[in-house]
Amino acid sequence: MEYVTSGRDYGNSFDMHRLLHWAKELGRQEQMLDALYVANFAEQAPLFGDTDRLVQVAVDAGFTEAAVREVLADETRYADDVRRDEAQAQEFGVGGVPFYVFDRTYAVSGAQPTEVFAQALEKAWAGRRGPTLLADGHACGPDGCAVPDA
Repeated sequence: MEYVTSGRDYGNSFDMHRLLHWAKELGRQEQMLDALYVANFAEQAPLFGDTDRLVQVAVDAGFTEAAVREVLADETRYADDVRRDEAQAQEFGVGGVPFYVFDRTYAVSGAQPTEVFAQALEKAWAGRRGPTLLADGHACGPDGCAVPDA
């Protein structure tokens, strides 16, 4: 797939983010994200401000047209989730894209050399806080635990 560099449109992606939250609820966020990336970066057809195009992208990714239209028709659906994402991005200091956050602590802004990403990943890995083990021993399996006779 070739990256389209000319004639691309741009605009408000709020509805796309609402669809991503919906797809996440269905356990299919990655499918939606991939479809939106392809539509935005590899296809010439406008994506922003065109509800029918957005619906078609989602349908082509395997989502039901009626369900997609239902989400898009209710402008409040998942809007709070997207606003929380925006607040989180502001808290992280996101000023543009691309912007990467590692372990909610280290950030890389813009297209950077691989060495910068390697350094960020190494710092995040070295500074990670693992869980505190409160109990150790045998765990119950999918069929439960054996209860000793009294």
